[in-house]
Amino acid sequence: MSVLALRLAGPLQSWGAASRFTRRTTESAPTKSGVIGLLASAAGIDRDDDARLAPLAALRFGVRIDQPGTRIRDFQTAHHAVTGVSMPLSERFYLADAVFVAAVEGDHALLTSLRDALRTPVYPPFLGRRSCPPSEPLCLDLHKGGCLEDVLANVPWQASAWYRKRRQAPQNLPVLREMGDGESARNADVLRDQPVSFDAAHRRHALRTVISDPVPLPIPADSSRNDNHDPFDALAALEEERD
Repeated sequence: MSVLALRLAGPLQSWGAASRFTRRTTESAPTKSGVIGLLASAAGIDRDDDARLAPLAALRFGVRIDQPGTRIRDFQTAHHAVTGVSMPLSERFYLADAVFVAAVEGDHALLTSLRDALRTPVYPPFLGRRSCPPSEPLCLDLHKGGCLEDVLANVPWQASAWYRKRRQAPQNLPVLREMGDGESARNADVLRDQPVSFDAAHRRHALRTVISDPVPLPIPADSSRNDNHDPFDALAALEEERD
């Protein structure tokens, strides 16, 4: 078994698990359905290809909240493509400036192929919705022989440099992960985001059990990453000159 770790970061993300009609909500962290869909898209798996989707859906999934972001609401209008009739006004919810570490555990050969697909994706990846592109490469590392719990506990803290600069570092980071073999389901939550089919004609999701398992804050990621530019530094310099 191996673990593929991803960094999910972008101006906007939206991970719906129970959206209905004109109200499209987002969970506070990426869903398994959303991340498996991202991997399937990169690998070129068509929405109606349930056979190729099944090995990806069987991967064990977990996510760590490194930078929770801010929930925002947007209103959208649309017109019917054929009749031109106005559609009902819809509410769309997003997470702004959030950063997550997502990880999938499974067969090493499968995860290797998914890592390669992320580097040269067949279809562009997005963070829950097509309007939410990632701001950086998604793949962090492929940990051969690793386990989900260890990777989510030890991957360096991925919060943006500006966030680390302005916020006091937390003692722990929230982790939401699927149960391991032999674990008890006590104090676990159930979420309907286990992908079964992405076919638009009969999209289906099953229930899965999610355990909340906080981990101590790992060391921060290398501050030389290209997100260390802070546009507010210019304002700080002006304030110093004024003083």
